[in-house]
Amino acid sequence: MESSQNHKLKYCLTLGIVAMEGRGFEYPSDAIIAEKGHIYVTNKSRDYGERGVRITVLDFDSHYYGTFGHYGFGEGNLISPSGITADSDGSIYVADDYTNFVTSFDLDGNFKHRWGTKGSNNGELHGPSGIASDSRGHIYISDTRNHRIQKFTTSGEFISSFGTLGTGDGELNLPWGLDVSNSGEIHVADWGNNRIQKFSSDGDFIELNDFGDDCESRLNHPSSVAVDGDGNQYIADWGNESVKVFDASGLFLQETRGEATLSKWASEFLETNKEEGLSRKSADLEALGSIPESKDPHTISAHIEKFFWSPVSVKLQGADYLFVTESNRHRIQVYSLDSR
Repeated sequence: MESSQNHKLKYCLTLGIVAMEGRGFEYPSDAIIAEKGHIYVTNKSRDYGERGVRITVLDFDSHYYGTFGHYGFGEGNLISPSGITADSDGSIYVADDYTNFVTSFDLDGNFKHRWGTKGSNNGELHGPSGIASDSRGHIYISDTRNHRIQKFTTSGEFISSFGTLGTGDGELNLPWGLDVSNSGEIHVADWGNNRIQKFSSDGDFIELNDFGDDCESRLNHPSSVAVDGDGNQYIADWGNESVKVFDASGLFLQETRGEATLSKWASEFLETNKEEGLSRKSADLEALGSIPESKDPHTISAHIEKFFWSPVSVKLQGADYLFVTESNRHRIQVYSLDSR
């Protein structure tokens, strides 16, 4: 069955550069596009590195606006920021899978409030990862190690919870990214079960999509999902090091392994550091001949620079762009949605 309007991905540009602090990313985990086109990127850094943990703020043209949410346990600090979302009132919400806090900031990075307690009771969290907001002032959180989704007010008051560990309809296994569609339905990347599930805003199970067993559409530990206004699903297929696109009926449309070019920040670095630039020009960035396990997607991605390497998050900017955050290459690849 063909969709009436299918959006294919067309590569545009790359954002970011690896940096232990300041301008750049270090093991980015998620991104959100908020007001004025500012992009907020959560950085986990390595081993909870004190310098690298931060939220980096930039825009589509690689203008840099600073960082906030640095390492620490105090108010406004983060240890392991795992997911980020924004509401329509100018607030940013960050889930931290180490402290089990959800921290709210304004768009300038000023601390507002936080909530969260480790546990398995209603309103408690254990390793929260994905986080999303809807138009009615609700925050949805993938409570990953409790294998459920929880719904809160923007002030952190518990509303409801749905999902439990299992493989059946409505059951979850380490849910990761999630998205709220324009109609208010919740789409969840059911990481441990290799599928996407759809729920109503009240948590009622609607639909399960594992997209079949053929190679092109089979999912392998999906980490994130984004749904556009036509119901097309854009999925970060983490285990296959790719992004896959399906229409509203579940028809496979496209898979991309990544097409990254140098970002503006990386180009500026190489212009300044001439020796590294010369070394890069002489390097073979797509060599696979010496790789013994060249069919393994992780091995291939580790050796081919343009490919996704650990795509952890997909986020839409309206009907125009898809932002793919890839943790192991410390960058975001941006794709336009080409309507056909």
